[in-house]
Amino acid sequence: MRGKNMLFSAAVILLVLGSPVFAYREVIDLGTLGGTESRASSINDSGQIVGYATNSSGYKRACLFDSTGGGANTDLGTLGGNESRAYSINDNGQVAGYAYNSSGTQTACRFDSISGGANKNLGGFTAYSINNGGSIVGNGRTNSPTKPYVVPYAFMFTNSPYAHTVNLGGGYAYSINNSGKIVGTDGWGAYIFDSTGQGNNTLLCSGTGAAESINDLGQIVGQHNNRACFFDATGGGANINLGTISGYGDSEAIFISDIGQILGGAFNEVNGQLIGHACLFDATGQGNNIDLNTLIDPSSGWILKEASCINNNGWIVGYGTYNGIDQAFLLTPEPASALIMAVGAVIAASRRRRR
Repeated sequence: MRGKNMLFSAAVILLVLGSPVFAYREVIDLGTLGGTESRASSINDSGQIVGYATNSSGYKRACLFDSTGGGANTDLGTLGGNESRAYSINDNGQVAGYAYNSSGTQTACRFDSISGGANKNLGGFTAYSINNGGSIVGNGRTNSPTKPYVVPYAFMFTNSPYAHTVNLGGGYAYSINNSGKIVGTDGWGAYIFDSTGQGNNTLLCSGTGAAESINDLGQIVGQHNNRACFFDATGGGANINLGTISGYGDSEAIFISDIGQILGGAFNEVNGQLIGHACLFDATGQGNNIDLNTLIDPSSGWILKEASCINNNGWIVGYGTYNGIDQAFLLTPEPASALIMAVGAVIAASRRRRR
């Protein structure tokens, strides 16, 4: 039996990591908060989805979406202002993003996910990622005595061993994994940030780039010179250009799951605006990237523009246009594909435990 189990595990790893093509059912429209527009940014393994949606007054508000598409969406509120946005939700249901206060100032925020109003002002400007331990990363802004503009700095807010904020240096921290490893950009190059704030950061690429996601295996993706990139996490420079899809010149990898699926989008700039399609990237860099629009019914009325996150059950969220209006979407896999994803997630978890 041990030999058969090893063969089965190897087969599943090949299916999950080597071929990211799964059968998906219809696109679920996640709706709004009474307005016309929405975008989904993050989904956890329980299927909780966050992002933003407009309300009946036209304000963008941080939103916990009803994953059934039934419209029972939750407005997560603000810090006394009119607008807010959620970027990340962890497996404990904790949510991070930004909100405006009563003075009209944007600040990083940890939201009360039951909409009880106990939102926490984290300082800074925007929170982009929260891990399962509750540590949050993002960016703040400060006035420079030598420059005529506001200078961004990356930060980490953590409760361990006590509640405090660590200044990570200039730039933006976009993602933190459950081991506390942090990635982002200094505004030019992609970096792994030193979580102690001592400045021992690791440069991942020269030229323009940003590291946008790190999974629990320490794999890092983002973009380098306007192309989606799978970074060499050692900083050795053996980065993989993930390419794009037919008809699109630029691309961006936004998220990598714990079983190695890479999501994002491919884009063209038209009259100053990015026009694109959501896609799954081939992690080998061989160019076998999949336009997610080819996995759905072409008569659905949807154009999937960007894929933001995938959980370990294979549920994908992002945004697209439905009958010409930007809307948050959820894609769920067919049962056979979901089974493969679930087994792959178990294998990935066992690999993490052995590390």
